Order: sequence, then structure tokens, then C-alpha cells
Amino acid sequence: MAKPAQIEIKDSPADIERYYREMLEIRAFENRCNMVYRQGKAGGYLHVYIGMEATAVGWLHAIRQGYDYIITAYRDHAQPLLLGTDPVKIMAEIMGRKDGLSKGKGGSMHLYDISRGFFGGWGIVGGHTPLGAGLAFGSKYKGEDRVTLCFLGDGAANAGVFFESLNMAALWDLPVIFIIENNEFAMGTRLEYHAADTELHKRGFPFGMKHERVDGMDLFQVLSDARRIVDYVRTEQKPVLIEIMNYRFAGHGAADNDRQLYRTKEEEEENFQRDPIKRLEKYLLDNNLMTQEKMEAIEAEIEDWADNVLAEADKSPFADPSEVYTDVYTDMMPEVGH
Repeated sequence: MAKPAQIEIKDSPADIERYYREMLEIRAFENRCNMVYRQGKAGGYLHVYIGMEATAVGWLHAIRQGYDYIITAYRDHAQPLLLGTDPVKIMAEIMGRKDGLSKGKGGSMHLYDISRGFFGGWGIVGGHTPLGAGLAFGSKYKGEDRVTLCFLGDGAANAGVFFESLNMAALWDLPVIFIIENNEFAMGTRLEYHAADTELHKRGFPFGMKHERVDGMDLFQVLSDARRIVDYVRTEQKPVLIEIMNYRFAGHGAADNDRQLYRTKEEEEENFQRDPIKRLEKYLLDNNLMTQEKMEAIEAEIEDWADNVLAEADKSPFADPSEVYTDVYTDMMPEVGH
């Protein structure tokens, strides 16, 4: 797909401040998630979005929030936060509490807010990609102009079901954008060790699908690319495969404390210079949109917000053991006489 020669920033100073606050909120929230996991207050497994904030903010501001559909894998905290889901309910779910989004039964990897068009939160690597195609099929079948964003990791791009999903999406001209969040590591395996061709967007080529690699570390670049691509899919009602390049600042999951087994401290330090939050702060300062003092005040405000979210979620009780099968199984047997 053709890219514009230069980024045109159309967002107002108020919009840019909103994006800045949202990126800080994601990072502060995710830092609390890492903390509760290490305190033993979050069970199962947990994956954070630290370093990838511009990707979520850019793409979710390119769609019609509450109308378009979003589905992702298990790195799924940022999307509902941006969609306006109650952050206390998100944190309560991560902590396995009764007041969580899935009543404490899904945990970090299974967050849902269907009322806002967020369909999860899936733990099987690549297993949600046909569901993303299915959401797009449903909206097209009903004659709607919704766009579906289907996020997945670079490791999931190797799953056979992903290729099947690409084939069906291309065959039926489904309005879905498959977004490979390439953070350069599939768990602890570097990209070049798990992908025969490291340009993962090329996997759309055999299916005649438009595809491209884009930058995920600069907010304005993400916004520009996402808006262009979403407009194309909504107008043309055809799928697109995007590979968005990120760098994962944290480990694969909260329990991954051995990052130096597969990357060096020097590599990390070099990539920390590309921090999307720091890059946005530089833009704000260079263009006289915000002072250092105001940025520090906003950051302090958001740190307090994150502490309050965690404290409120921690007040939520655990579900009663008698509810262990509630909302898990459905009686599919028809009533007698029907």
C-alpha cells in the first residue's frame, strides 16, 4: 500500500494531550499489573504492553470506538482501557476477583467488554484469528461498514490457523485488519530464529492481500498509517495484513525475568531510546505544547490514579466457590415439546 511521503499531524493540542495521558495510563496500569503478579495477587499468566503503548493508542483512535470490533490475544489490557472500560473491573479481573469483567474466572488473558466492541483476550496462540475473520464476516453479511482489528503476535503469525484465516478473509473480501504486533521476540525466541522470512507482512502476498510493515514506536506515524489503512478497509471492504514493528521493553510475561538469555542489556538500552512516551514528550517540548513541569504533574496525577485503581480492585471479594460452574457451561438441550 502506498504511504504518504510525510506525516501530516492533524490532531489538536487537546487531542495530543489526551493521547499522552492515555499512554501514561497504560504504562502505569501495566506496572501495577507486574507488581500484583509478583505479590502473588494475580494468578495464571500475565502479559504487559510496556513499550508498545503507541500501537494501541494510534490504532484505537483510528477506528469508530464502540462501533468497530477489536479482538486480540493475551496481551490485552491496553485495548479495554482505551475503550473506556472501568479500569477497576479490569484490574479486579486480573486479580481473579468477583467484580472483574469475567467475574474473576478469566484473569489477565481473558478480558472482554462486548458492549464496547472488545471481544477479548484469547489465550491460544493464533487461535483467535479465525474469530477476527468471523467478526468481519458477520458485519459484512449484515451490510454494516464496521472494521475489525485483529491483533496478534509475531509468534502467532506462524500458526497454521492464521494462514487459513488469511485465505478466508481474502477469498470473501472481509473488512478485517490483521495486525501483527512484531515486538521481535516470540516468548524467548528471536524473530530470525522462528521465521524463515522475517518480513512477516509478506504472508499476505499468496492470498492477494494488501500488506505492509509500519513503525509502532512513534505515535504520529502510527496514527497516520492506521487512519489511512482503516479508511481503505472501510471503503473497499477488503482485508489488509499489517506488521507493526515494536520493541518489548518487559519480558514476554510477568514471570519472564531472564531476558538476557535471548537479548543483551546493550540491545535493550539502545531500544529504550525509542520509547514512544519519551518521543512524544520531546515533541510536546519542542513544539511548546507542554512544559516539563506540566508533564511531571500529569505523570504524578496518573500514578495516583493507578494506585487508586489497584486499591479499589483489591477490595473486591473472590467469587464464592459455589459459583465455580456458573457462566461456564450452557444447557444446550431443547425443552420438551420444542
